[in-house]
Amino acid sequence: MRSLAELATELDAGRTTSVKLTEAALARIDDPAGEGARTFMKVYHQAAMDSALASDQARAHGAVPSPMAGIPFSIKDLCDVAGEITLAGSIVRQDAEPAARDAPVVARLRAAGAIIMGRTNMVEFAMGALGTNAHYGTPKNPYDRATGRVPGGSSSGAAVSVGDGMAAAALGTDTAGSVRIPAALCGMAGFKPTARRIPTDGIYPLSRTLDSVGPLAPTVGCCALVDAVFAGEAPPNLTAMPLRGLRFAVPKHLVLDDMDQSVAGAFERSLSKLSAAGALISHINFPELARMPVINRIGGFSTAEAFTLHREVLDRAGNQYDQNVAARIRLGEAWTAADYIDLIDIRADMISTANERSAPYDALIMPTLPVIACAIDDVAETEAWVAMNRLLLRNTLVSNFLDRCALTLPCHDQGEAPVGLSLVGEASEDRRLLEIGLAVEACVAPDLV
Repeated sequence: MRSLAELATELDAGRTTSVKLTEAALARIDDPAGEGARTFMKVYHQAAMDSALASDQARAHGAVPSPMAGIPFSIKDLCDVAGEITLAGSIVRQDAEPAARDAPVVARLRAAGAIIMGRTNMVEFAMGALGTNAHYGTPKNPYDRATGRVPGGSSSGAAVSVGDGMAAAALGTDTAGSVRIPAALCGMAGFKPTARRIPTDGIYPLSRTLDSVGPLAPTVGCCALVDAVFAGEAPPNLTAMPLRGLRFAVPKHLVLDDMDQSVAGAFERSLSKLSAAGALISHINFPELARMPVINRIGGFSTAEAFTLHREVLDRAGNQYDQNVAARIRLGEAWTAADYIDLIDIRADMISTANERSAPYDALIMPTLPVIACAIDDVAETEAWVAMNRLLLRNTLVSNFLDRCALTLPCHDQGEAPVGLSLVGEASEDRRLLEIGLAVEACVAPDLV
């Protein structure tokens, strides 16, 4: 994977062209021996080449709208594109009305000059962390492809498109970890912004309370650049924050439970490297996190709000859903209005308490996930799928529930299974978290940057 900054430099210097980058990405997508057919729901072959040619011509005349101009990009199948049906990884919506206009984030990518390669596969209706799709196939994780491991979800195709060079960066969504889970399992960076910063209009919803839009990309710097485009901001001029004196808090509760050997080893090495660089690491009590599994015992906001959206379609076409997905959505049927109001109040109280606990620190730090990617065959049965899905969502959901920004970056050594290190910042402190992330990335995995 090559960073967006590298690609932009090569384009500026004339060492490559947008046409060449787009042709290479299309070749990867179309390779019959690759994962393109499972990674993309739709590929914009001609439109991408036309856009690339136009980008090269504009560059020749000095018109470069952003550092992302001319660079291949993928978008998740949740996004509205004018004139197209937004399937959201499902067959249920094949007769839906085409979108009247692009989602704002898609329009902003176009305005920035990004070359949109196509729509990427995902877990049906974004309701799952493994990345499996019973209708369109499951793209295999770039790591250990011979085994065939899960890519993580729900932004599964987004991660594989970047990992396999089908796009330089990708648009994903994150309701309970759907950007950070596939980014961590596939060995790249992923950023969940403070949700309110980026519009979700034109994005097929899962949870109106928790949905956010974020990038998957090779590095933290790439994520910062794409995030600014999504937010309608100027390209960021970030500086890595000095590590010496930064205060990181490791919660003792929940997030360190059930780590496998690969994750535990990579996490401890990362803490040691940061400590050696002068960062201050504290293990803190955070008992509220231990309540998360009980609070979300029937799926939390996601199932309550998804069931509200899907209940009529489930009644008439429930057999057309992936049954693992349908079962999760139907958990929302058990919610009462009182339960939902209680959850709103519980969340507000937890956010207030969490803000007090984390106030003395620059960021929370934890493993993004407690385990590495499992084999796709290992979760073929419903019971195994449900158990692994719950485990993968456990740590990442914390950030969404607490209304925080959060970042995952690789922390494994070269040749090892991908492991993600998560940094969690305060609400609306996205820029600060990204600057911390730049420094942490250079410290814990310099060979992977």
